[in-house]
This record gives sequence, C-alpha cells and structure tokens, in this order.
Amino acid sequence: MRIKANSSSGFTLIEIMIVVAIIGLLAAIAIPNFAKMRQNAQKQACIMNLQTIDSAKEAWAAENRKANGDAVDEAAVNALIKKGAPECPAGGTYSYNAVGTPPTCSLGAAAGHTL
Repeated sequence: MRIKANSSSGFTLIEIMIVVAIIGLLAAIAIPNFAKMRQNAQKQACIMNLQTIDSAKEAWAAENRKANGDAVDEAAVNALIKKGAPECPAGGTYSYNAVGTPPTCSLGAAAGHTL
C-alpha cells in the first residue's frame, strides 16, 4: 500500500509575497495615522492641563486678592491642583505667567499647545 505524496500542499511563493505586500500596505497606512492620533491626544491633554493651571491660578488670585499683572506663586497654585503640577505629555514645559494672562506651553501655538 503506497501513499501518494500530495505535491500541492502549502503556499506558493507568489501567495506569500501577495500576503506580505498586503500587510506592508496596511502598515504603511496605519502607522502615520497612529502617530497623528497620538500627537492629537497629546495636544488635547496639554490644553486640558493649561485649563487646569488657569483655573487654579484664578482661584489662587481670588483667595489672595491679587490683581491682573501680579506675579504668581507657582507652588501655591500647584497646591490647589489635586494631582500636583501637571506635565505636558509631549515634553513641553508650562509657564504660569502673571495673573490675568493665560498660562503657556513651551511647545507653543505652532504645535497647537495653547489656550
């Protein structure tokens, strides 16, 4: 009793190349979109941090009867923020600025990190 070998088992080189090409095409589309979504999420988180700083700064100014243009005590403002001093997720640094002036991120308006 002989068993006949099946010569058509497995994938051909062409089939494998087509699958690899499709995976490469999907990766070429997905990776830039993922990077863009990550950048957008970092920008939105930075804007939320700036709003938190601005709210805490205004509360601090009201409690301490500070007028527009007065210097801000960053440590006292950070004490009003439950999680402490926020950090820019994209690596920027925050400037609290004077009372009445919105806080800024070092990445600036070009990256969309502004109020």
